[in-house]
Amino acid sequence: MQKKKRAKNTNAPTVTRVRTPRKEKGEVLATVESMLGANRVRLRCMDGVVRMGRIPGSMKKRTWIREGDIVIAVPWEFQDEKADVIWKYTRPQVNWLERKGYLKG
Repeated sequence: MQKKKRAKNTNAPTVTRVRTPRKEKGEVLATVESMLGANRVRLRCMDGVVRMGRIPGSMKKRTWIREGDIVIAVPWEFQDEKADVIWKYTRPQVNWLERKGYLKG
């Protein structure tokens, strides 16, 4: 005799935390403008600077980054026109950022 499986409650709201950029670590929000190849992207950062972003190997393996995605970038200390991409937002997280006023426009 088999046990009946209970249906999961799909109507329950899921609470997810959205990672925001940490100003004390120099993190900024950025939009991916174009893919440059070789793990490089062109980023339009929220501080008004267009930077060349580098996708580190650990992130390249687990997330796909496309044009138009919202990411967190950390500008290099010694070369401000370059940055490392450290986080990619999902569509619901981007909607939350827009509602809370983190994304301008």
